[in-house]
Amino acid sequence: MTDDVIELILADHRLFEDLFRDLRDDTNDRAKVLAELSTRLVAHAEAEEAEVYPALRKFRKIDAEEVEHGAEEHAEGHQALLALLEIEDTSSEEWEDHLQKLVEAINHHLDEEERTILNDARDTVPDERRAELGTKFAEAREDRIAAGCGDLEYVRELAARTEDRIDE
Repeated sequence: MTDDVIELILADHRLFEDLFRDLRDDTNDRAKVLAELSTRLVAHAEAEEAEVYPALRKFRKIDAEEVEHGAEEHAEGHQALLALLEIEDTSSEEWEDHLQKLVEAINHHLDEEERTILNDARDTVPDERRAELGTKFAEAREDRIAAGCGDLEYVRELAARTEDRIDE
């Protein structure tokens, strides 16, 4: 297992893609998969914003506007996640529509983050610092998971707190 923050973030991104595939398969227990995705997405975003983004803003070759944009996209993801969590019937057309909106919002963010922030960090941030950030990121993420950060009430509060970040 690696401590490199970039590799840890990328591993989470691949997990999200796997969970999206599972959510699209209506033979799965979608409520259970959504609960896991919700917890993982929220924990990941909060750990990035607490430990990774502030550190990356300090590196000159990493675009601070891209980092801020990443936080805005987290807020958009929280809104899309909340909309999906609030629909109880996982076999409904409405649920499918909101799943698609969530997938699009998160995949857009993952693509941008990987092409901009993470590529810049790979080129700019020394290995030792990336390992330190990886340890902090993993600890923060696990703390959020242990706190039950993916439940509906918490996501509601989070969406309300971060709504003003969305750049319209």
